[in-house]
Amino acid sequence: MATFMLIHGSWHSAWNWHLVMPLLQKAGHTVIAIDLPGMGRDKTPVQDVRMQTTVEKICDIIDEVEGELILVGHSKNGIMISQAAEYRSHKISKLVYLAAYLIPNGKTQREYSMLDTEGVLKPYVTHFPEIQAHTLQPAIYREGLYHDCPSYITPLATMLLSHEPVESAIVPLQLTAANYDRVPRNYIECLQDRAVTPYIQRKMYSELPCRKVYQLDSSHSPFFSQPEALTGILLEIVLDPLV
Repeated sequence: MATFMLIHGSWHSAWNWHLVMPLLQKAGHTVIAIDLPGMGRDKTPVQDVRMQTTVEKICDIIDEVEGELILVGHSKNGIMISQAAEYRSHKISKLVYLAAYLIPNGKTQREYSMLDTEGVLKPYVTHFPEIQAHTLQPAIYREGLYHDCPSYITPLATMLLSHEPVESAIVPLQLTAANYDRVPRNYIECLQDRAVTPYIQRKMYSELPCRKVYQLDSSHSPFFSQPEALTGILLEIVLDPLV
């Protein structure tokens, strides 16, 4: 049996995983879903959130887990699981990037985001320089994130989405062959993604190859639209010794 640690993406929090967690638990696995600093129920002031302290929080939780775990990251916070794997490569058995930013050493998430010119979210991002954060306008939630999801997800997101700290987007990742590269990487591509488009997903996993690339014919949010299919892939990753 495996332990999964699930890391949400921009503006979101641990509630992303409320449909996937019980499916993994029913299959006998342990599941940890956390709110990153400044997100969800974590009350760290958003202007105080930094990438380094966010990764340190992830590593602290990893250290509390007996044995190894599988680290799953969604969207922007693929950068967080990458950096955590650099620091805790001996504790992480596999990495799973779910429509996530898979960024090489020395590069930033923003560099790759700027290349993704077909995504629909950018015109709807409101910036707050005084608190080093931005937020996403609700007008784009359905089209940009949840177009194939149950109807209750969009109004729920209107209540739960929050500001996103911006500093982590401009911090170059620090990854090494000795640590990060020793952890097997897997990618789950979302073919109908309008937020992190298939173009940029393919560019990233082509430049930084993974053991295996899986595909879901879904929006950016398969944990809401296809939780069973997503869980099936995660269970396959657990069992496949080659990935």
